[in-house]
Amino acid sequence: KPIELSRVIHFLEDPLLLKELADVFKILYICAEKSKDHPEYTSVLCDLLKICRLPFLKEKTSDEVTYAQTVKESFSQMGFLMRVPNAEVRNQICHSIISVYRLHPTSLGYRVQLLEQSGLAETLVLSMALLENQPAVKLQVLQTLQMLSSSSDVNCSLILKAQGAQQICFHMNEPDPSGQVLFRSSEILWNLLERGCKEEVTAQLSNMDCIMALKEAFLHQLLNGFRHYDFQLRNDLLVITTLIAENPKSPLIESLFAKQLILFVTFPELKSHNPLVRNLKLSYNNEDFEMKRLLLNLVVVMSKDLSALQLFKEGHVVLALLHLVKPTAAPPEGQSGPRNWTPVQQEELQLQALATLATVAPLMLDDYMICQGNTCLLLLLEWCTERDAYFGQGHSFHGTGGRGSKKAQMRYCVRLLRSMVSLGNEAINQDLFDQGAMSQLLVIIIGLGHNKLILSTVDCVWSCIVGCYTTEDVFLEKEGIFLLLDLNMQNVVLGTLLELCDNPKTMSHILAWRGQKSLTTPGLLLQLWRQEEAELGVSRDLYGRISDPKKPILCYYQEEDDSQVSLPANRPSAAVMDVSENLRSKIYSVFCKLGFEALPGLSMEDYITLSIVTRYLDFKVGEVWNEISKELSLEGVRPVTPDEEALDTIAKMTEDTARRVITQQSSMLEQRDKEDVSEEKRMYTEISSNWKQQELTAQSWEHFVAKTSNYKILKETKEHQERSIDSSRPKSKHKETIFHPTQIHGLQITNFCGRLMTVESTPAHLTGGPLANTELALERVPIQGGALRKLPTATEDPEYFNTVSVK
Repeated sequence: KPIELSRVIHFLEDPLLLKELADVFKILYICAEKSKDHPEYTSVLCDLLKICRLPFLKEKTSDEVTYAQTVKESFSQMGFLMRVPNAEVRNQICHSIISVYRLHPTSLGYRVQLLEQSGLAETLVLSMALLENQPAVKLQVLQTLQMLSSSSDVNCSLILKAQGAQQICFHMNEPDPSGQVLFRSSEILWNLLERGCKEEVTAQLSNMDCIMALKEAFLHQLLNGFRHYDFQLRNDLLVITTLIAENPKSPLIESLFAKQLILFVTFPELKSHNPLVRNLKLSYNNEDFEMKRLLLNLVVVMSKDLSALQLFKEGHVVLALLHLVKPTAAPPEGQSGPRNWTPVQQEELQLQALATLATVAPLMLDDYMICQGNTCLLLLLEWCTERDAYFGQGHSFHGTGGRGSKKAQMRYCVRLLRSMVSLGNEAINQDLFDQGAMSQLLVIIIGLGHNKLILSTVDCVWSCIVGCYTTEDVFLEKEGIFLLLDLNMQNVVLGTLLELCDNPKTMSHILAWRGQKSLTTPGLLLQLWRQEEAELGVSRDLYGRISDPKKPILCYYQEEDDSQVSLPANRPSAAVMDVSENLRSKIYSVFCKLGFEALPGLSMEDYITLSIVTRYLDFKVGEVWNEISKELSLEGVRPVTPDEEALDTIAKMTEDTARRVITQQSSMLEQRDKEDVSEEKRMYTEISSNWKQQELTAQSWEHFVAKTSNYKILKETKEHQERSIDSSRPKSKHKETIFHPTQIHGLQITNFCGRLMTVESTPAHLTGGPLANTELALERVPIQGGALRKLPTATEDPEYFNTVSVK
């Protein structure tokens, strides 16, 4: 066909339309293929890519939808053109993509959507492997990826799919005359963290090569940076490192990067001769302040890894944090102090250091105590209560609510103290107590005394917890019952405990509690009952028994009550008032929940008291009926005969019940006395037996010493032994019975190790007796065939075993 020059002219001069995009990219593809064998097509390819930078116009509004597939495929082909091994072509591709993204007349959403669907971002990441010797092109690719990842979650996902975070981090420290590669790389990583999957990004960066690359980049910016831009880039790298530290699998410690970061955490508070900080100087500007805050936050993140605690210990992190916590005094008027943080910055660092210590200090108790953490915090707490010219700014997150005061410092100080006390460490708690922490804290709280504070706390428990089973269960799980029982058993505490007894789970907690000297809850309640009766003046004898059966539980103020005046109907009597004004009714009610039998940890005194508690309701009912009889008598009312007989019967029953209790108590005491006597006899018998044994042992030793020092006694002992042996022999012998002689003048015994032990008796003419002396000699015998060989003897007695020979 003849060449249509007019169409070529139209193509070169007129604006391009979306419908012509397919033809343009078809030409691009043909030129790319031909450039392999004909390099002259490369310049044509570059010119066509420049054309692609220009806007493609729409003839109709519907063109965007109509040619959407064509545009998507064109973008994909543009990415595939990165395989052309020409730097100019690759540069032009990146410029064209950026121009299409920024200058194209189609809507931004349309362009972004088609770029996402084309997979261009993934293709560009994969093409970076082809750009080892083309740093300028690589920079253009990074700039393009930065643009594509800045506003598209899909593009970020595509970059991560191609391991883009890892690939970018690998090459971020390569030689770069422009100084933009590190910046572009960190910006792309930021975009991936913000718009992509953060877990996937940190997973790709959590390998030794990436950590070393980040370490190199951070140290270079920290030690060599001097521009505002360098400081910002340094902080960005530190944030990325912090996010990587959240991944427990990251080799941050193995790479030694963590150790270096901890060194910077303690700078400039602690002096060090480490070369990294020897010549390091802070400008104390906003970027340095931000870096300090990021480093403190990194400590909190790293504390989740227990292996980092050893680094904290070696780096004296707790000491540095306590140094930051201390209030800094303003320099005297007219004098300028050393360059340091501004008051606002110092306040924020102080609060953040307190928050950091709340996490780190409970994990490093030894360092906390060595650095006198309690003393430092109590001094800070004292400073918080002082009235001076300090003016809190309250601008930071930690300073919320503390503007114009020291409330924020006090809040975080108390939180830190609570974290340490809640550990239950005896040394820490005792140290706080010895330094007067209790009195100091009580002075701070709204003027309330210790007793009022406890009363208010228990009242809150009664009001907010009792009655809600879910909250009660949480209260029980947190050992709230134990805390209540640890308090002095005041009326409100016992009332709260009684209400909680309606929850069936409470019983096990009450019975499990142990106080000082293994005191149990029943024992504590009975001890409290005795104290209450002592204060009420109830009549008891020396052993705690009922003294007067007519008034077994009567209080002194009931006896002092004016019996000549009749009470009005709206006023409760003394017996009724007694129920609500002391603890006995509550103690009785708690025992009704616990039961009166098989209670742990009770003494005889407790059992005597328990016999009274068991009959408390009967005695109280008798008191009420007695008061009714008195009221009727005072008012001149005579009950009818059956009622009068009933009142007399009730009074007699109450007295009889008291007498039975007295008898029961006396029986308990008698049983205890019998047990004491029996125990005393047993102890006496044991002591006597021990002394007898000691005497026999002493006599045996004296006899043994006498035998070794006096031959006459030894001879008598031998004769006595022979007589005993003869007397034990049977008088008649069975003809088939074999008897072994008891006198052994020479004995050879072969042991399990193949050795022969020969015992030779000393001749009698030398010692004066047959067994007065012995001589031991050892000699080796050969082992043949795995068995012991019997030594030859002069004569063999058939009555002896082969393992023993007698001479």
